[in-house]
Amino acid sequence: MLGSTHGTLTTDSRRARVVACGEQPAPAVHGRPAEPDDLDVSGRPLYCEVPDLDRLFRPESLAVIGASDAEGRPNTGITRRLVDWAGRVGARLHPVHPSRPSVFGLPCSRTVADLPEQVDLAVLLVADPLPVIEELAQAKVKFAVVFASGFAETGDEGAAAQARLTAAVERSGLRLLGPNTNLNAFERFRDDLDGPAIALITQSGHQGRPVFALQELGVRLSHWAPTGNEADLETADFLSYFAERPEVGVIAAYVEGIKDGRAFLLAADRCARRKVPVVAVKVGRTEAGARTAASHTGKLTGADAVVDAALRQYGVIRVDGLDELQDTATLLARARPPRADGVVVYSISGGTGAHVADLAAGAGLRLPVLSEAKQAELHQWIPEYLSVANPVDNGGHPVGDERGPRIIRAILDDPSVGVLICPVAGPFPPLSDKLAQDLVDAAERTDKLVCVVWGSPVGTERAYREVLLGSSRVVTFRTVANCVSAVRAYLDHHRFVDGYRSPFDEAPRTPSPSSRKARALLRPGQQLSEHAAKQLLRAYGIRVPREQLVTSAAAAVRAAGLVGYPVVMKASGARIAHKTELGLVKIGLTSASQVRDAYRELTDIARYEDIALDGVLVCQMVERGVEMVVGASHDPLFGPTVTVGLGGVLVEVLRDTAVRVPPFGEEHVRGMCAELRGRALLDGVRGRPPADLDALVEVVLRVQRMALELGDELAELDVNPLMVLPRGQGAVALDALVVCR
Repeated sequence: MLGSTHGTLTTDSRRARVVACGEQPAPAVHGRPAEPDDLDVSGRPLYCEVPDLDRLFRPESLAVIGASDAEGRPNTGITRRLVDWAGRVGARLHPVHPSRPSVFGLPCSRTVADLPEQVDLAVLLVADPLPVIEELAQAKVKFAVVFASGFAETGDEGAAAQARLTAAVERSGLRLLGPNTNLNAFERFRDDLDGPAIALITQSGHQGRPVFALQELGVRLSHWAPTGNEADLETADFLSYFAERPEVGVIAAYVEGIKDGRAFLLAADRCARRKVPVVAVKVGRTEAGARTAASHTGKLTGADAVVDAALRQYGVIRVDGLDELQDTATLLARARPPRADGVVVYSISGGTGAHVADLAAGAGLRLPVLSEAKQAELHQWIPEYLSVANPVDNGGHPVGDERGPRIIRAILDDPSVGVLICPVAGPFPPLSDKLAQDLVDAAERTDKLVCVVWGSPVGTERAYREVLLGSSRVVTFRTVANCVSAVRAYLDHHRFVDGYRSPFDEAPRTPSPSSRKARALLRPGQQLSEHAAKQLLRAYGIRVPREQLVTSAAAAVRAAGLVGYPVVMKASGARIAHKTELGLVKIGLTSASQVRDAYRELTDIARYEDIALDGVLVCQMVERGVEMVVGASHDPLFGPTVTVGLGGVLVEVLRDTAVRVPPFGEEHVRGMCAELRGRALLDGVRGRPPADLDALVEVVLRVQRMALELGDELAELDVNPLMVLPRGQGAVALDALVVCR
């Protein structure tokens, strides 16, 4: 069945990262001629190998090109830090400088060719790295880091310089980090912390500082990849690499621009397959943010609605603030998979508990009412006049006996409970101190998630600094909002990965017979007439009304008799985009005289508006359905995108649509429909029968296949309205707009 076959992604660039040693132009895959199963129906790669970046992060030897120990020189401070870092990780460091015999007491080579051994990593402290790349290639250096700025972030001239650098790197066979990067990869990482680690990717080094500082709160970090302008190594490479690292529990990312949409989604797919959560700040929600990101990194941020949909499709958790990035990444790194999705709020204050419960429920968390038996158990230690249904109000955590620990244990023992949230609005020793310790003790004994919101603005209290932050099992927040959003992300992530099937595995690899018929209808650079557009839909099995294209009033009358009254008449021409506004649509015609008059009026309007017609369509009139829109367009980052929403003449006013980036399957289409504000119309309202949702899903999948197979030739497709008939009766495309690339 055509519509149930999954599609796959395209990108404007014909290049996709597919091998560890560098980018290769399609159709080469994995450094060899492409096999048919390596490519999707559009000829783009379906797989990418994981780059081996071990020697980038932990080289056995490194060279510092442009090393210095002269006081007052910028390179001196960088060289000193690299010498210290090499000592910590056990790497042999070789300074390179044309006129210095030694740097910081280390023998100095005059050129790269004079290095005493083949090195894993070269750090370039030179203003123009381009001449050095060929020298590094001849010396068989594996990795290079370029700090220099003045490339794509500065405009057209810088972009041209970066293109030359990229070309040199591709010829060399080495991998390059930067340019416009910094020393973040060579920071001091604490080695005394345990548990799953956060791996950090940032395109702006400063934006990673808050996450890196989590180490001071006892959160383990394993890597920091400051990608800069991504002339070679990009965010996608590090996502793939970190997904395979056993110590990495979560990947945190600050992304300004996505270099290659396909490569990014393949990397996110790998993370989803490995069940490694990715939490990301993606700049570009607003026009101002997009402009700033472009000036900073020299990359296209992408239409945000498309970017947002693509991230969600592959389970990337998008957050807005760096504080959310810290808190959500910390929770996902520390928490074990949930045993239940129920959340209980436990508080020493009824008001605090009610407030937090309200916020949690508003964020979409499920707060189950505890059973009567569980409430009776809790009332052994909590007075009867206090509510323990959820939230649980203890009236003041017991401090002198075992009642406090027993209350917490009883809540966590409930099989409906997977998460305990305890808000502490402010310190109240010794009660809050004992509560904190009891929560830590309980967290150490359970595999369920225990979260604490420490609301004190001071943050120097012993219960917070020593007890809560001293635990690697409790997740402590400073705001309720960050807590509930992180818990929601945690539960959503596990639901997502538990049912995840990679759509790339089911992407079509060979063109359908429909594509051959469809290509014959396309006119490069032109908009098709409605009649031709409907023929394109018919080629892909999408139902259209009975209709005939006529060029005379007499022919229109004959066609109406064949189609069956009542009929709709519409002008058909390649330059008509909005027929209704121009008066080029006549509906509900019930007689031959009306048809003759309508034909003359339509052709008169077309002559007056100087619109060339290929004829007039006499169409079956289809009523009693829900008007939807299904469309496909071309995104600069991701290639084809598919949209579904409420249609009709008000589509641009309502703007009630959902978008996905191929590849996707039936479950994604149903998810798109569920996102619509007007979803209830499909279910049937005010006595109307439910619409044929299955037929709508089938049309969306067929449009996806069309977009994939014709993606390089199809700039825009709009089926509007698609009349979705009552359940079991199908869907009919009443009108269509097609613009060819």
